[in-house]
Amino acid sequence: MNGDGVTSKFREPILSPVERVSELLFGLFMALTFVGAVSVAEGGRAEIRDMFVAALGCNLAWGLVDAVMYLVGEVADRGRRLTLVRSVRSAADAGAGQRLIERALSRAAAGDLVSPLEIEAIRGRIVALTGVPARPSLERDDLIAALAIFLIVVGSTFPVVLPFIMIQDVGTAKNVSRAVAVAMLFFGGLALGRYAGYSRWKSGVSMAGIGTVLVLTIIALGG
Repeated sequence: MNGDGVTSKFREPILSPVERVSELLFGLFMALTFVGAVSVAEGGRAEIRDMFVAALGCNLAWGLVDAVMYLVGEVADRGRRLTLVRSVRSAADAGAGQRLIERALSRAAAGDLVSPLEIEAIRGRIVALTGVPARPSLERDDLIAALAIFLIVVGSTFPVVLPFIMIQDVGTAKNVSRAVAVAMLFFGGLALGRYAGYSRWKSGVSMAGIGTVLVLTIIALGG
């Protein structure tokens, strides 16, 4: 948005760890659906090539979709905040403006973390704003974040597919691919645990366990 502070202070300028890990795991599991379809008995070079092209093409498409939907979501969120700003500024009195802000806050923040005095301070700052933009728009950081989403989803294809290109034996390649997938889940869990303030190792092991169950499910379904 414009440099008026209406929306830029209400959002993170870059992807959060949760967003990065979520996109990574999304791309990972999309790629695993193609890896699981490779037959150990019949997997030849042509089948491996087709699998690689299909997995990459799928994640290219979904990476683009995720990036575009991220931008749509950002515009929608900013539109909602601008609507709140206009509603508070045009409220009949201070009490009406405060109630609008309370409804916009999460239940926990409105009930326990933000006092009536703080809500009134927020209302005062909103009323004092100048140069409120007419409509929501995108910034450079949003485009960078969307590009990052696209690259994360697409990039997650390669770690689980490259073993099939580098290793001749399909059975060995599948096992290596699955091990790489579990390792990626583990490190994703570490990142989420650190971000959330939980035990990183427990989070990593838990995420790896979930991934193992999902990988085993893929195997049971024909992988």
